[in-house]
Amino acid sequence: MKRDAKNRTSFSRRALLIGAGQAAVFAAITTRLYHLQISEHSKYALKAQQNSISERLVAPRRGIMTDRFGAIVAGNQQHWNALFVKDMAPEPDVVLENFYRLVPLSDSEKARIQQDLAAHPGYIPVMLKDWLDWPDMAAIEVNTPNLPGVIVQAGSSRTYPLGPVAAHAVGYVGRPNQQEAQQNPVLALPGMRVGRTGAEDANDLALRGSPGFVQTETNVRGEVMRVVAQDDGTPGDTVALALDTGLQQLAVQSLGDQTGAVVMLDTATGEILAMASTPSFDPTLFDRGVPTDIWNGWMNDPRHPLLNKAAAGLFAPGSTFKPSVALAALKCGALTPESTHTCPGFLKLGDHIFWCDNHDAHGTINVMDALKVSCDVFFYKTALDTGIDRIAAMASIMGQGVDLGSDVPHVQTGLVPTHAWAKQHGINWMEGNTVVQGIGQGYTQLTPLAQATMIARLASGLSVTPHLARRVGGALTPESQPGAAPTLDVDDRHLAVVREGLFKVVNDPAGTGYGARLTIPGVQMAGKTGTAQVHDNTAAEKAKNFNDMTMTWAQRPNAWFVAYAPADAPRYAVAVMVEHGNFGAQTAAPIAHDLMTYALLNDPAGRDQPLANPPPMPPLTVPQEGNA
Repeated sequence: MKRDAKNRTSFSRRALLIGAGQAAVFAAITTRLYHLQISEHSKYALKAQQNSISERLVAPRRGIMTDRFGAIVAGNQQHWNALFVKDMAPEPDVVLENFYRLVPLSDSEKARIQQDLAAHPGYIPVMLKDWLDWPDMAAIEVNTPNLPGVIVQAGSSRTYPLGPVAAHAVGYVGRPNQQEAQQNPVLALPGMRVGRTGAEDANDLALRGSPGFVQTETNVRGEVMRVVAQDDGTPGDTVALALDTGLQQLAVQSLGDQTGAVVMLDTATGEILAMASTPSFDPTLFDRGVPTDIWNGWMNDPRHPLLNKAAAGLFAPGSTFKPSVALAALKCGALTPESTHTCPGFLKLGDHIFWCDNHDAHGTINVMDALKVSCDVFFYKTALDTGIDRIAAMASIMGQGVDLGSDVPHVQTGLVPTHAWAKQHGINWMEGNTVVQGIGQGYTQLTPLAQATMIARLASGLSVTPHLARRVGGALTPESQPGAAPTLDVDDRHLAVVREGLFKVVNDPAGTGYGARLTIPGVQMAGKTGTAQVHDNTAAEKAKNFNDMTMTWAQRPNAWFVAYAPADAPRYAVAVMVEHGNFGAQTAAPIAHDLMTYALLNDPAGRDQPLANPPPMPPLTVPQEGNA
């Protein structure tokens, strides 16, 4: 009996211990469950959400660009594309092979995809194919279970309503390269574009905007079940350019099939109202990729359609450089308004003869009449008396051969030589070199933009900076603010002398630009013709009074005309260059006449809204005389 009682006591103790242990384990489990489900519910709920919800950035919509009156010159068009997020695919290589079977891609496209996947983190989408067509989209949607991580979304492409008409001024966009994407990961987002030329390049940061995001719920196979949240991001700013599309179209139309450039400025602000370069190109091709045959055609075209001749084309300015020479001479005292030189039709320097245009003997004339008839001998002598360094210094003030500070990308500064430059380049500078610089030949090379700046500064007496952007995000740019341009560092009396000469060029029957005079009642234009040789005529050719018209196109002189109007209250300035167009008076001046007439009758610089029915332009009188 005692043994049985002892056994029962021992059993009860073991049961108690086991029960206590079970209770302790149950309490621990209960505590842990409470900790997990109650105390740390938010933490683990978030982890669970992250396992099923993924977030990716999306490219913002690029800002549009308009002309000064709101007409769109660069916009956006929606299309569809296929993206791939590597981190959403359990087996990325298998997914890609499945995609390639549905949407065939070239080897180069496949190589680009592998390069993008290797260069970017797995959470950044990679473009599989842009510009999907409906059969491609249908095939992708039907095979979604086999394509985890593949996303079809709406994208946008850049459109240019004016096409080639404004291609050089507006510019174009392209896909970011690897270096750009590494420096700024946002640029790695599919659909991002960066400005490459023109106003697209100059205003790229303002046009880009800020990226948005998309949150999607996916199942265990990586299939997107639903969109949880979406933010399209902040579109880029709207940039209003100073261009007037009507004036821009007229500039291109007036140049026609000729190779050349036009720049028209507001003389008070430096705003670029028109900037044309011909021949041109279709800027929309760069968004999708330029076909090889078209690219090769551009590269092999001797007229260089991709070159913005207005801002990056360098040409001898010919006689349109004479106003700067005159101002330099007046400043240093080499000339006065009463000074005269005698022109017998040539200047003999050593054993070399420098001819006046057409061997004309202009007799004894002052600087105003020398500008009027474009007497080369007068400016040969003036350049010698002034010196090349003083000429270059004045040219710099007038915006020639220097950095203009313009917002036009890829501008060439050009060259107005000095003794220091000649020494640096191993050139033994002679008086003959100075002689030809006096008429804008020799080493002097300038852009039409520089010549437009020169004539605008001369007309207004303001040191205007040429610029394309007028408003960014609705606010006037600093350069477009009234009174922003400082006063030109040139004596007003000297400006008046040169202006009188340029007035005579166009309005005196003996002036070389008389045929381009305006026919608007009470309004007159001042300007300067120019004919710049590109072929160095031999002594035998010069002795025979050689006719440039007999030369091949590539050896004919370049034709120039610079002008401003109204002559008594300047508001518009224009520079026209026709490559191998022979005589400025006959080729370039008529174009300037048309543009100036349009500007004066429509007054784009003085209006906030376009005219519904602009008045017709008067007929043009084509000059028959005057070759300078």
